[in-house]
Amino acid sequence: MYRLTGVTKRYTRGKETVEALRGIDLTIEDGDQLVIQGPTGGGKSTLLQMIGGLDRPTDGSVELDGEDLARISETKLTRLRAEKIGIIFQSFNLIPTLTAQENVETALVPLGVKPAERRERAAEALRSVGLGERLGHAPAELSGGQQQRVAIARALVKKPKVLLADEPTGNLDEGTRDDIMALLEGLWHEYGLTFIMVTHDSSIARRAPRLATIKAGQITLTEQGDGQRFAQQAAGQDGGPQQAAYGQQPYVQQQYGGGQGY
Repeated sequence: MYRLTGVTKRYTRGKETVEALRGIDLTIEDGDQLVIQGPTGGGKSTLLQMIGGLDRPTDGSVELDGEDLARISETKLTRLRAEKIGIIFQSFNLIPTLTAQENVETALVPLGVKPAERRERAAEALRSVGLGERLGHAPAELSGGQQQRVAIARALVKKPKVLLADEPTGNLDEGTRDDIMALLEGLWHEYGLTFIMVTHDSSIARRAPRLATIKAGQITLTEQGDGQRFAQQAAGQDGGPQQAAYGQQPYVQQQYGGGQGY
């Protein structure tokens, strides 16, 4: 569980002090899906960086399972990120000289996973996102949607507890966006992830059970009826389809991690 208390972030820009976050209080339960939406410069990406341990607040605490990410040592924070948090970026952040499989393997290097196991787990992760036939392809040989699937596989291969996504569909066309969101929603449900996403896309934001609207460094939380319904449909409840009708192709669960859970 995440518990953010009084999270404030200030930057110095020349002679000006910018307050990106202003006393954020937020609780995110295990298995929640939360979307953060707001205008450019409103603080949504800064908030995600705090949650992901990529930056530390000026004031306040960011607790994940009782560990305050604002105060633990850099060594311990790096290890916690490597073990518990998977992050997906808008720009994919793939290494152009590595194959899809090698890019996914990079997430396992800090965990000390041996090369043979790294290769096996990376291949399984890519198969789970529909890229089993693209293991040896470089990023330049893949479409935008395929590159984002590689990035998703890289975030998932270490079997994290938390999946963070910063505008994961921002560089994709509408059809590919829908496919990627269907995949992410399926993974969130099937593996019990805590899924937190930043987006500017209102059609995506409306689907989340919880929406955090951030403006001028402050948030407003909304429990969304439509989002709850979509979540139930994704879980196969209320007579809904196994995958909410977001994209054209449903998510199909494939065995991942040798059947040892997520």
